[in-house]
Amino acid sequence: MSRVVAGVAGGTPLVSVPGSLTRPTTDRVKEALFSRLEAFNVVAGARVLDLYAGSGALGVESASRGAETVDLVESDAKASEVCQRNADMLNGVVGRKVVTVHRSRVESFLDRTVQGTEWDLVFLDPPYPLDEPAMSSVLDGLSPHLAEGAVVVVERSSRSPEPGWPASLERFAERKYGETTLWFAEPVAGGS
Repeated sequence: MSRVVAGVAGGTPLVSVPGSLTRPTTDRVKEALFSRLEAFNVVAGARVLDLYAGSGALGVESASRGAETVDLVESDAKASEVCQRNADMLNGVVGRKVVTVHRSRVESFLDRTVQGTEWDLVFLDPPYPLDEPAMSSVLDGLSPHLAEGAVVVVERSSRSPEPGWPASLERFAERKYGETTLWFAEPVAGGS
């Protein structure tokens, strides 16, 4: 069972999405990821976007560790319901609405996002069937909504190729954890 690793809700169990449509981030990968992100000083006070949120575990972890706002975007009905349950738990712990769930396709959500809306930290953990051209298109649509100094984290199977980064994003790190690879990117200065 997955749990919130640290912060105000640390140790709290998370509801998981039933079935095999999602691939939850393991606690080991989550711990390593957030240790790295906290070293970059991008979690506390951040505006966070969790695309292909699944259970919402990464966004909820961010909120537990002090993110200002978190948007979870998930199109699957069951997964979206699980996101809402985990968001409600976290919002109850912190005593205010930090986490908001959006039941939407990622592409539609980004298309509807108001110009000027920006995020400091973005997670993308797309389903395996998402092909590389579609992934590149999502990254391109995301770029105008990244704050200066933002960090984008793409989580994929270690068997998947590195994402095709748009000209507005530059990879600055890559980490492998067994079957999972994390790619870290940032906006190119003057690129969005």
